[in-house]
Amino acid sequence: MTDAMMSLRGLMEKSADADLLREMIGFAAERLMELEVGGLTGAAHGEKSPERLVQRNGYRDRDWQTRAGTIQEAYIQGISTRSVDDLIQAMGGTGISKSQVSRLCQEIDERVGAFLDRPIEGEWPYLWIDATYVKVREAGRIVSVAVIVAVGVNSDGRREVLGMDVGPSEAETFWTAFLRKLARRGLRGVKLVISDAHEGIKASVAKVMNATWQRCRVHFMRNVLARAGRSGRRVVSAFIATAFAQDDAEAARLQWRRVADQLRPKVPKLAALMDEAEPDVLAYMGFPAQHRVKLHSTNPLERLNGEIKRRTEVVGIFPNEAAINRLVGAILLEQNDEWAVQRARYMTLESIAPIGDDPLVGLPTLAA
Repeated sequence: MTDAMMSLRGLMEKSADADLLREMIGFAAERLMELEVGGLTGAAHGEKSPERLVQRNGYRDRDWQTRAGTIQEAYIQGISTRSVDDLIQAMGGTGISKSQVSRLCQEIDERVGAFLDRPIEGEWPYLWIDATYVKVREAGRIVSVAVIVAVGVNSDGRREVLGMDVGPSEAETFWTAFLRKLARRGLRGVKLVISDAHEGIKASVAKVMNATWQRCRVHFMRNVLARAGRSGRRVVSAFIATAFAQDDAEAARLQWRRVADQLRPKVPKLAALMDEAEPDVLAYMGFPAQHRVKLHSTNPLERLNGEIKRRTEVVGIFPNEAAINRLVGAILLEQNDEWAVQRARYMTLESIAPIGDDPLVGLPTLAA
């Protein structure tokens, strides 16, 4: 085996994160090889050129199984010229120019962009929205920016990533623009929006969507237990859990008020918090019992956000916003493809079908 092949194998096996976007990596590698062939022949594929040096000798399909190592590394760093050039030279090539890297990035960005801007068809009763933060260089400074993601379940019980955006913070204006963009792409039929209690989200949902808002139960309980004191956390948690254990919305509301009244003499601030949060924390109880375990919190988004965080931490600091969109958008595309090939629906068709016929389960349209 040649030294070049040994070097290539070392590059391929270096990364522990082996499954990053096989299709995108294959696409990138194919384009890199095409660019090199174009350089050697003196003409692009199908191009007539008097400067042509040699002729192409045809193509054949071959499967390429790889752990993605440095290809992945170059990709998540924004496909920097240096990273790609090192890889090409390890393959025995002659390197790649900045203009070729730029063209490759543009083609990948087009794929991701087509996914994130695709029309949203059908009705989507449930929508989860959340944000995570990454670091990026801006005007010579390193700043944190919000990456917001929306995931929905449609009337067939299928789950999809519906959109993402990057902004300076979770301000109301940012969330409002994001939700309006989803509406312009065709999002409709939303009955319940699940998120944490960030004021920007809450205000934008009220402004843009004619839908019920569910305050993430997990986030709420963290706030409650922080006020309960160390010695009282277990008791308070058990008390409130009795409301969540009820079979229907009315029973849950009655039990919630009993618990609040029991806590009021000793922890009035906690009881006041329960009074204020009741309709939002218990909103999910008005929906089918089969769905409630997935509706009461943003947990369905937590795993996806965790994957985004894990992979963006490999980068550390992004060089620009375009690199964030490229990586996070590709992660979301990968996840969406995985959900698409799963045989089992996220929610059964039988359980989700009646939601559109029940006027008590929220309102079905988006505000203009």
